[in-house]
This record gives sequence, C-alpha cells and structure tokens, in this order.
Amino acid sequence: MANLTATQVFEMRLARSAGDLWPFLDRLYGHREDYDAFRAALLKALQQGWRARPAELKTLDLRRDLEPDWFQRSDMVGYACYTGRFAGTLQGVQERIGYLRDLGVTYLHLMPCLAPRPRPNDGGYSVMDYRRINPELGTMDDLEALAGALRREGMSLCIDLVLNHTAREHDWARRAMAGDPFYQDFYLFFDDDSQPRAYERTLIEIFPNDAPGSFTFVPEMGKWVWTTFNDHQWDLNWANPWVFLEIVKVMLYLANKGVDVLRLDAVAFMWKRMGTRCQSEPEVHMLLRALRACSRIASAAVIHLEEAITGPAEMLTYLGRGEHDGREGNLAYHNNLMVHFWGALATRDTRLMRHVLRENFPEVLTNATYMTYLRCHDDIGWAITDEDAGSLGLSGPLHRAYLSDFYHGTFPGSFAEGALFQVNEETGDKRISGTLASLAGIERGLDRGDPRAVELAVHRILMGKALIAAFGGVPLIYMGDEIALLNDDSYLDDPLRADDSRWLHRPVMDWEDVAAAERGEGPAAQVLAGTKAIMVRRAALPQLHGAVPTRIVDIGPKEVFAFLRLAPTGPVLCLFNFSEETVMLSAEDMGAQGVSQFVDLLSDASLSLQDGAFALLPYGRVWVV
Repeated sequence: MANLTATQVFEMRLARSAGDLWPFLDRLYGHREDYDAFRAALLKALQQGWRARPAELKTLDLRRDLEPDWFQRSDMVGYACYTGRFAGTLQGVQERIGYLRDLGVTYLHLMPCLAPRPRPNDGGYSVMDYRRINPELGTMDDLEALAGALRREGMSLCIDLVLNHTAREHDWARRAMAGDPFYQDFYLFFDDDSQPRAYERTLIEIFPNDAPGSFTFVPEMGKWVWTTFNDHQWDLNWANPWVFLEIVKVMLYLANKGVDVLRLDAVAFMWKRMGTRCQSEPEVHMLLRALRACSRIASAAVIHLEEAITGPAEMLTYLGRGEHDGREGNLAYHNNLMVHFWGALATRDTRLMRHVLRENFPEVLTNATYMTYLRCHDDIGWAITDEDAGSLGLSGPLHRAYLSDFYHGTFPGSFAEGALFQVNEETGDKRISGTLASLAGIERGLDRGDPRAVELAVHRILMGKALIAAFGGVPLIYMGDEIALLNDDSYLDDPLRADDSRWLHRPVMDWEDVAAAERGEGPAAQVLAGTKAIMVRRAALPQLHGAVPTRIVDIGPKEVFAFLRLAPTGPVLCLFNFSEETVMLSAEDMGAQGVSQFVDLLSDASLSLQDGAFALLPYGRVWVV
C-alpha cells in the first residue's frame, strides 16, 4: 500500500470526527447569516493546525490512535502543582523530573501557567493571553522544552485552558472596550441592569463574600458585563461562533507545543439561559463534544479533562451521557469520591459513601475515566444532597454543617485543622480549606506532642492514597501531599491573598523536607515511602485499568468501604477501614464476593485469618485476590 500523505491522514481524521463536529455546530450556530463563513474559517484553522504540527507529535497522534486506552492504564499516576511554588520556573520543573519519576508520576498538571492579569488574578485563572506563559515562570519555549523532556520520560503534560472567561485585560476585551462591535460580541454586555437582575433571580453566587453578584458595571463603556466569578473575569459569549473558532486556534497552538491534556476550566458556565442556573445547559455539552472533535482531527494525541465540580448526575454528563456517551470529555474529577472520603473519616461510617457511589455512578465509563483525588488546589464543598443524606435518615443541612465544623477543627474530638472558605449566611454553606496532612490530623498531633495521633493520621492518608489508586481512574497527587506538607498561614501577610483561605493549602514545596523524608525522618518519610509503594503496586496490576468495572459492595461493618474491580482474570476486592479501631471481617463474607486466595495485592502478602475472620487494622487497606 502506498504511503499516506499528510493531507490524506487529515482527511481521514476529519471524516472520522465529522459526526461529532458539524451536526452540533449546525444546531448551535446554523441560524446565523455568517455561519458558512465560520465553517470555512474553522476548517482552514484545523488544516493549518495540522500542517503546523511537529512530526514527533504526529507520530504520537498515530501511537495514541492505536492505543486509545493509554490514559486508562494502571501505570497512570497524576501530580498537580503550581509551577512557581513547586520549582520556581518551568526550567526548575524540568530539573525535578527525576523526583516525579521516582514518585511514579506519568502525568503532570501544571496549574495555571498562561499569562494572567496582574494580581488579583484568581490564582492565575484570570488569563490575559492564551499564547504566552506567565513571565514569572518562563516562556512558551520553556514550556515546549519541558513537554519534550516529559515525553522522553514517558510522562504527559496537562495545562489549564479557561473556557468560561478571560481577564478584562485580554486583547479581545481591550478591543471591546475601545468600541469594536466584533469583539464586543465576544462577551455579554448589557446597556442597563434590567436583564442582569432578571438573570440573577436564578443564578448561584460562586464567591458570595468576595465577589457578590454575577455582573459588573464597566464605567469605560457605560455597560454591564457578565462576570460569574470576579469583576476582572469577563464571561465569553459562546453563542458567538467566532469565540468557538478562536478557542480552537488556541487549543491547537498549545497542542503543537506538546501539551497532552487540556484541562478545560469552568466549563459548566459556558452557556447562558434566562430562568436557569446557567450551568450545564445542553449547549455546553454540544460545545465540548465539538471541541473534542477538533482535537481528534488536528491533534489526536490530546485529550480533554473537563473541570466541573458538581453533583453526581451533573458531573457524569461531562464524561458523556445519552447522545454524547463516550464522545465528550476523556477525564473528569471524581469530586464525590473525595467528599465522601472526608465525610466517612469524620463519621467513621461509610454507609452514605456506599449509597452515593453505588446509586449515582455507573460501574464503567465509555472511552473515559475519572481523576481520583483526596485534595486539590481548591476548597472542599460538601456536595451531599438532602436526598442522599435523607436516605440514611440524616438531615442534609445538619450533616454538611457537622462536616464543616469537624474539618474547621472546632467540633469536639476533631483531629483536623482547617479553615472556613466562603461562608454563605443565607444558605449556611461553609466550605473548607486545608492541606491533606492538616485535615487528616498530622498538624494537630504534632502540636499536641501526641505520637499516636500522628501515626493514625499517617494511616488515614495512606488509606486514602490506596483508595484513589484502586478505585478506577487516574490517581492525582496534589503537590506536597506526598511529604505531608502542613497548612501554610503565611498567606495572611499578603494583602492580595489574605481574604482567600485556599492559599492555606498552597504552600511552597519544601525541598529540605523532601530530603529529610527521603532520609527516613518523621511522618513525612512514612507518607512518602507509603505513597511510592502504593503507586508501584498499582502500576503492576492491570486489574486496576480504568476500563475495568468498579462495583460498590456491602461487606458488613459500617466502618468498612468495599468495592470489587471486576477484571477478566478475576475480581479484586478492595477494603478500607475508615476508623481508628480494628474491624473483624468474615472470611465467608469475603468469599461471597469472589475472594479465593486471601492474598493482598497491595502488600504482596498472604492475609492472616483467625477463626474464619480477618482483622482489618485501624485505617487498614487491602486489595484482595
């Protein structure tokens, strides 16, 4: 067979994804007089993006076409960090690749590194230039060099692409303020506040303390502009096809710099409809499916992580449900697994966790998987519905308030040290900030000189790491969690950060602490060694592939969370004790779930049975054949 030309390959990929692209753009924009011009411009942009794609990346496109499950495999381990706080610059990150490799990392998420407006900039999520790197971190050449170095080590690079808004300093916004009608249509402007007030009757405030309302008056224009998050973050008008086109160009530009994963930020808010929350409207999913199709056409190695921290039913739509099944996002955060991990720790009761994860989530996803995590750069919002709480006879508001008080550290008997974030007096909503180690109890144990409390906290952390490694998806380590970094309250000395408690869990990486942990000193050494061991075992077990079904099961005691990974070679029963007491499990009950060998794949050791029972130690974790 003759060698295919680059044009033929492009045409084949275009044909493959045409059904995911044009029908949805027709539905979104087909009524416009300029639609044909837009279609022609989009096709030209895709062709140009493909022609500009480096040969090495075109080879990677082919490899991932042949291995479409590459991101679901058990050797995928994620790490998320702020570039500056992890290693100072992009070049500094490149110098730390060996550290990440030793940790088992194969996926690196550099949180917002595109050029932001001057502070305040929402931690970098107020972007003023999609094609430049924050000059404090380096240049686009540095990013391209880092991507290449990671690729040579078998690692993938993820960066953030904010889709809902730009900074008011972005070139599009500047042109809009200067009176250019073409760019004014890139945003949502209103001549007076009558429509904004009508929209706000059903909108939910995101930052009620710091940025109340969802609209901002722009004196330079005498108009109101939609600002869901902060007054300097102007929402894009995705009902305008030329916004879609410009974002596609940005996606392809970043893909051609070597980015493997685009974390699409704030996607739920992209489409506006009067009388709704303006979140997760049907058009959002059409847009995201069409954007994924553009990547598959011109940069097939690139996948999409859709950031939507919502309830279960809504979150799953970002991985494709109904007509979009298997054709939208490739990755999404399993926020509910994280929320119920903390909830079960606080109550020593996994029944609500079992109920929510069994009743609301499928056992397997199509062409997609979760990002599983215990902490991230953001706060913890207690995404527990009144209906789910009521299924166990709990009051939703009271249960959420208990969890906030527990992790704030004010509830009697709490082991946690956290801080409140965005208290909403009207709803009673109180979100929580804090590092993994401080919320799990290491900080309080150290402060009180209580070695037993510290030991229990270490096992809480390692139990959680074993949970996210086995559940199904890509386990994500947030920077510093692997060495048990504690809360950092130095942000209170910075006037531009003092009112945002999320900086409490965004400490600067302490490389002296890393060195001490690697020497075996203190609880950080236990957490680091334990994290490495868990990820090594995960990588060796194809049973933990993301496409292997996960089935939540009841194994008896309320303190124990259990699920089966239903691998073709036989099930693996994963057990986690959410209490500081030893729990006895019946060998007969375990056998009823398919256990036959009583071998723990996590420790690679046989389980010890006494009188037909197995003792699961405080915060114990086992993966049983």
